[in-house]
Amino acid sequence: MQGLSHHEVTVLLAGLGVLLAAARLLGELARRFQLPAVFGEISAGILLGPTVLGTLAPELSNLLFPRSGGGALLLDGITTLAIVLFLLVAGMEADISTVWRQGRAVTTVGLAGILFPFATGFAAAWYLPELMGRDAATPPLLFALFIATALSISALPVIAKTLMDLDLYRSDLGMMIVAAAVFNDLVGWIIFAVILGMLGLTGSAGFSIGATIALTLIFAALMLTLVRWSIHRMLPWIQAHASWPGGQLGFTLSVALLGAAFTEWIGVHAIFGAFLVGVAMGDTPHFRERIRGVIDQFVSFFFAPLFFASIGLKVNFIAHFDPLLVAVVLIIACLGKVLGCGFGGRLAGLSHRESWAIGFGMNARGAMEIILGLLALRVGLINEPLFVALVVMAISTSLMSGPAIQHILRLKKPRRFINYLPTRALVRLEARTRDQAVVELAAVLGPLDGVRPETIIDAVLARERLMPTGLGSGVAVPHARLGGLSQPVAALGLSVGGIDFNAPDGKPAQFVLLILTPEDDNGA
Repeated sequence: MQGLSHHEVTVLLAGLGVLLAAARLLGELARRFQLPAVFGEISAGILLGPTVLGTLAPELSNLLFPRSGGGALLLDGITTLAIVLFLLVAGMEADISTVWRQGRAVTTVGLAGILFPFATGFAAAWYLPELMGRDAATPPLLFALFIATALSISALPVIAKTLMDLDLYRSDLGMMIVAAAVFNDLVGWIIFAVILGMLGLTGSAGFSIGATIALTLIFAALMLTLVRWSIHRMLPWIQAHASWPGGQLGFTLSVALLGAAFTEWIGVHAIFGAFLVGVAMGDTPHFRERIRGVIDQFVSFFFAPLFFASIGLKVNFIAHFDPLLVAVVLIIACLGKVLGCGFGGRLAGLSHRESWAIGFGMNARGAMEIILGLLALRVGLINEPLFVALVVMAISTSLMSGPAIQHILRLKKPRRFINYLPTRALVRLEARTRDQAVVELAAVLGPLDGVRPETIIDAVLARERLMPTGLGSGVAVPHARLGGLSQPVAALGLSVGGIDFNAPDGKPAQFVLLILTPEDDNGA
């Protein structure tokens, strides 16, 4: 049996290690600046790929990430598995029962959010193909259909995260946006699956285009009805008779891979099957949140960074950056989705502000757009400049979604405790007394905006003498307001033996939270 050579194995492992480390590092850095992690992960690939490293040190770039050979094929296989699992997670986020619960309003917003951008994108690609970046060899109809689909799809994971950050996820408006996004994703991926079938990329069984399209629609219908019902019946039995959590985890991944294999076999990309399995699996109440969390973490911290970083290895983003094409794609994408969803919101009886908020909420394209573009690039439907434009559009719309909703609805930016707690400020306390605990936590924070630790200690202890800050149940919150601070800051200490903070219930505090706020900030 033919296998990888010793050199190919070495290069593959080294390349994966470098790629994953860079993707995770830049992904965390992006989060620190309130940007989507995918922004940093793609940036890692751009730095290591032909755009930067390939220009500065082409030999090193080709050594780590060869363009041919067994190692290159295996890397492509790993990224294919990554994208399949990523779409499984995206599908599990799509709770289709919310669509039925929201009723007519969601259907109106969802249809308008698909039809308007679809029509806008199709018209632009059909009547202005050169402006939209179509190659002469690309069939006009397929190109127009792809552009229409690409501009219609939304990114459910990004939308859900944005609404959570704004404390809107559980609101009526938030649920409507989520339900409409689920509707968008389902319809968008079905349309794209049909487009792949029309390309004539027959699967391993050699089905005709018509057979592929028919099988795709039948598969989608079965997954959302009969298979979804069967999974709902099977999960309790698996949970009762298989080991936990391995039984349900193995069942979920097995069904996802089989669904992906089936859609690949009929001539549609494997990700479509994985996405529909995720939808069917995640919609049953028997699907445990712990399993969802395990799969999400497994994919989000290993496979997803590798996949998004590998995007930067495929294209030179500087050489293929077309400012006019990027601007045209971004403007048409935003106009189609925002106006379409906004109009749908007005038809559903929502106010002007809520309608515009829905439009900008649905405008986030995120990873879904990038995946769609990459697949189209692989099959030769689009060229590199258009792919770069789609990536820029996906990131830009994701970044503008949250601030736009916040501005339209006039929301105050939510202030979260975790945003003011540095990683270094999580400590195990050695202190035995209240004063020692305050000194220890102040020392961990160090000088802040020119405020010395001694000043912090004096202010906190003065406040403590004025009124004890023990809350009871093992928690104490010593605090003070200080001049010179630009923003709140906190430190959290854990005391195993407990410290007396004079709590009402008389219990010692095991969790001691030091909070410092600016003197002129009454809302902190």
